[in-house]
Order: sequence, then structure tokens, then C-alpha cells
Amino acid sequence: MPTAYGAEFRQDVIDVARKGEAPLAQIAKDFGLSVTTLKRWIAIAERKDSGAGPAADESVELRELKKRNRLLEQENEILRRAAAYLARDINPK
Repeated sequence: MPTAYGAEFRQDVIDVARKGEAPLAQIAKDFGLSVTTLKRWIAIAERKDSGAGPAADESVELRELKKRNRLLEQENEILRRAAAYLARDINPK
């Protein structure tokens, strides 16, 4: 499982990378990251800085809403099956 890095650590790495004093591969190696992870962090920071894409709060809210929607759909499916099961006993054919 990937290691979770704190927001402060991520910001420090992004700041070093944005200075452009060393190649991304070297910065990633120095901080014990993969180049892909570093590039992804930089891309996320750029989107956040430019205002493109959802803000962090909106992303959390969207994730919670999707989770709630999945739960409601599951509950709805259970109720639909229960109604069909009970209706079968009421009107036998």
C-alpha cells in the first residue's frame, strides 16, 4: 500500500520542483518518491492554483455524495426486491 504523505511534505517537494534547480527524476529520488507521483502532485497543485478543477473541499463533498448515492441505490434495490417477493405471495398464479 502506498505511503501517505502529509500536506506539508507534499508542498515542500512541489516548491523544490518548481524552482527548477534539478531534474524531476533527481528531486523524486532525493525525497524517496517516484517520478510519476511527483508529476501528479505538481499537476494537482497547478490545477488548484489556476482554479481549474474542483477545490479540495468540493472533491471531498463530491466523494461523500457519491458514496451516499451508492448507499441509497443499494437500499432502493433491496426494497424493490422485498416488494417483489411479498407481492409474489399475495397474488399467486
